[in-house]
Amino acid sequence: MRLNRFDPSSINVRGGGGGFPGGAGGGIGCGSLVIALVAALVFGVDPASMLGGMQGGTGQSPVTQGDGSQQSVEQLCTSNAYATESCNALQSLDQTWAPAFRQAGIEFRQPTLVFYTGGANSGCGGASASMGPFYCPADEGIYIDTSFYDQMARQLGAGGDFARYYVMAHEYGHHIQHLTGVANQIRSIQSQNPRAANQLQVRMELQADCYAGVWAGKNRNLIEPGDFEEGMTAASAIGDDALTGGRVSAENFTHGTSAQRAEALRAGMQSADDSVCDRYMQG
Repeated sequence: MRLNRFDPSSINVRGGGGGFPGGAGGGIGCGSLVIALVAALVFGVDPASMLGGMQGGTGQSPVTQGDGSQQSVEQLCTSNAYATESCNALQSLDQTWAPAFRQAGIEFRQPTLVFYTGGANSGCGGASASMGPFYCPADEGIYIDTSFYDQMARQLGAGGDFARYYVMAHEYGHHIQHLTGVANQIRSIQSQNPRAANQLQVRMELQADCYAGVWAGKNRNLIEPGDFEEGMTAASAIGDDALTGGRVSAENFTHGTSAQRAEALRAGMQSADDSVCDRYMQG
């Protein structure tokens, strides 16, 4: 996907502690069981349910690294190729979704992309790289240890730039759900009806997949040959049934099947219409 280079003055980016953003070819030193857990949780796990509660924080200012220095947005975004891709995607996502919110008369706020290595403190509590990329509604931050992308390619066979953009766009989808109030509504219903919690979480994940597709569809002039296939491969690779080899029943799914995730991404891409994604919250 041919995204424009980021403008450091137009995006919110900061470091999240634990060192500098991980580089291509790096790893996080996890065993295979932890890597499997990463795969099972990636693309939208709600950290509010697993990180020590919801805490305050704006996530807007730069953070001091271990050596006492501060990194600029430019430095953070050019620390490695994956970081640059992530910043390019963030800018495109901001530019794509802001007009949609204005048209709908809903306040739009840019999320903050937080690069970290190994571990970080988020507005939702302590975070570990073993969680994979995640969105924290408390500080409106998208947290990424970029070394995950190497693991995604090796362990799941989901490589290519569009597969990585899909990660960003999916997490951004959770930001959209946060801004529209859908996320709070679902959490409220889940607390009232715990038996339906997993089913509702699946709906959230599929809608975020659909939103990722809408972003790509609205920028179809930037799509390159092979991008669609990379997206379908990534979506299929992280279905609950694929990740567990069918060992998890439909009642225990939290993200949806491979077929469901691929279909949600496809629906968004083909329509380029975010209203199509409302289907996942209906019924």
